[in-house]
Amino acid sequence: MKKIGFIDYFLDEWHANQYPGWIREASGGTMEVAFAHAIKDKEHGLTNREWCVKHGVTWCETMEEVIAQSDYLIVLSPDNPEQHEALAELPLASGKPTYIDKTFAPDRAAALRLFERAAQYDTPLYSSSALRYAEEYGDVERAGIQVISSFGPGRFENYSIHQIEPVVALMGTDAKRVMFVGTETAPALLIEFAGGRQATIQQPGPGCPFMMAVNYEAGACRVVQPASDYFRSFIRDLVTFFETGRASVPPAETIAIMSIIENGLIAAKQPYHWIDLPESR
Repeated sequence: MKKIGFIDYFLDEWHANQYPGWIREASGGTMEVAFAHAIKDKEHGLTNREWCVKHGVTWCETMEEVIAQSDYLIVLSPDNPEQHEALAELPLASGKPTYIDKTFAPDRAAALRLFERAAQYDTPLYSSSALRYAEEYGDVERAGIQVISSFGPGRFENYSIHQIEPVVALMGTDAKRVMFVGTETAPALLIEFAGGRQATIQQPGPGCPFMMAVNYEAGACRVVQPASDYFRSFIRDLVTFFETGRASVPPAETIAIMSIIENGLIAAKQPYHWIDLPESR
């Protein structure tokens, strides 16, 4: 039985609650979340120790204890990416396959530092939105895409990644600039890629499903709405990453996604003005 360690900002959150069962199922019982450490208790929720008792996970007083006893590591804190560098500093020096939950980093510079630290210590690392693994998006023909119009729920700060991740997976990392074209209650971002290709990310409000319309250079349009269980598809990919140490998501894509989100937030403060993006790497 391979042991997985959780490192979180606080443990009583949706991802930490779901992953143990899903990982056990996807691995056929060969992996289990066994150890956990978090920085603080959740306000108005379970304490970290209560969470561990509920999920049958051993509470560790330090990150070092988690790392020493685990075969693989997951850095969570899905809604507080500003915590990821501090939480991942020791895991990324461990050499043990490490997954960092969405959103990977608060900005491009932090994303680069995380990958550079992992490379320094030969630590396999990756991150992704679960939406990347929707079967419906995987079936989309990539060649000839000119425009993507994407829709989804949530706030830009922590949910735009679920649209930007599939867009970059389909269109590539050569995003050139962004323009905010929405409102505070209905954010929308225009992204220009090399060759004049474009994507729009729109968040009209609660109840809006994830979906996209894909336009091709020949004029055809395909409308795609995820209906598959993309979270479990993601977990299967995570199990494969732990087994092989090989990530399915290129670092360049993750860095490009973080750059788009970072500059999208900047663009939101000056709507209808282009904000240039750093060159992809």
